[in-house]
Amino acid sequence: MQTPLHVPRIHVNDGLLLRPWHIGDLPLVREAAGDAYIPLITTVPSSYTHDEGVAFISRQEERARSRTGYPFVMAEVAGDRGLGTIGLWPNATDEGRAAVGYWVAGSARGRGIAAAALRTVSSWALRDLGFERLELYVEPWNTASRKTAAQAGFSYEGLHRGWQSVGGERRDMMSYARLATDPADTAD
Repeated sequence: MQTPLHVPRIHVNDGLLLRPWHIGDLPLVREAAGDAYIPLITTVPSSYTHDEGVAFISRQEERARSRTGYPFVMAEVAGDRGLGTIGLWPNATDEGRAAVGYWVAGSARGRGIAAAALRTVSSWALRDLGFERLELYVEPWNTASRKTAAQAGFSYEGLHRGWQSVGGERRDMMSYARLATDPADTAD
């Protein structure tokens, strides 16, 4: 059996850290389950129950154990309250690429935490893990997420028509990428 991936604790700034999921994050899962969009694009349950919340957190832990990804919680340094999640998902067929995805709970939006977390995860992945290319996909209407990608040094690469199923419907996605060779001023 292969060694699980290590999801480290990474300080983003004085108020924000990235850390592994734990059972204390059930309130974050509950809030995300009540969001109109997050359950459509993730495995967050659309109808929260304690058991569904525990199962969601277990799936995040399993991703590291099965070496399929690095799931982080964006958490407040003071109090350790979960605010959202960001994940790094290595491409199984090409070790030089990985996808990045994130969401922020409604109560924590508008504070710039997604951009700060994305800059931090990206720099860590490119510098410490040796990835050469990071990719993320955003629906065209999601201006906040598009702004987050740009603020974190990701470059817009194009529109992929019918790229992903969201809520049972094929949706267009805008693709963004950040390369290890991008200028240093795009890093944190």
